[in-house]
Amino acid sequence: MKLLLTNDDGIEAAGLHALLAAARGLGEPVVVAPAGPQSGVSHAVTTEGPVRVDARDGRFAVHGTPADCARVGLHRLCPDAGLVLSGINHGGNLGADVYYSGTVAAVREAVLHGWTGVALSHYRKRGMEFDWPRAARWAARCLADLLARPRVPGAFYNVNLPHLRPDQPDPEMVFCPLDPHPLPLSYRHEDDGGMRYDGDYHTRQRTAGADVDVCFGGRIAVTVIKLL
Repeated sequence: MKLLLTNDDGIEAAGLHALLAAARGLGEPVVVAPAGPQSGVSHAVTTEGPVRVDARDGRFAVHGTPADCARVGLHRLCPDAGLVLSGINHGGNLGADVYYSGTVAAVREAVLHGWTGVALSHYRKRGMEFDWPRAARWAARCLADLLARPRVPGAFYNVNLPHLRPDQPDPEMVFCPLDPHPLPLSYRHEDDGGMRYDGDYHTRQRTAGADVDVCFGGRIAVTVIKLL
């Protein structure tokens, strides 16, 4: 089975390379990713003007958004893909994040056109670096489990990896709902008279047993998001 791989951090992002490593044992990965960072663009698509695509050593760099990547990839570059994998995002996409995330939007776009897939993200704690080889192992285990399950029409999986210390054991996978709380509203005034968002992601409200609580607590949060 062909697997269309994309993200919102850009085609050279370490998280995408980790996802590629995780996917190689599950099918034939085809990378169709943004040429540069597109984090936080949500479900924006390019409808005015061309979407340019560059070939890079067997990969495709799209000068557009993650949703553009899903569209162009499934329509032209890899129409025989079995599903779309997006990530691994450099940061969590939990709860309300799914509405802002380009990583999630790429898979959501695929669902709208009849495909399905998995969006994967990696929560990051302050003062800690990502261990991408370890994340790739977790992602491979998680994907093997999810891809073996019956597909739910009009739905996809949103997966968030926790950030654990090297001495902590590998996390368990927990199916859970999205947390309903919004991100904190907090802005500071800039010297030029503007305002800059400075909400604290790490102290956001959480519902016991929902994805924020599960991931912050050191487990892999898996949520089924149904659109249709």
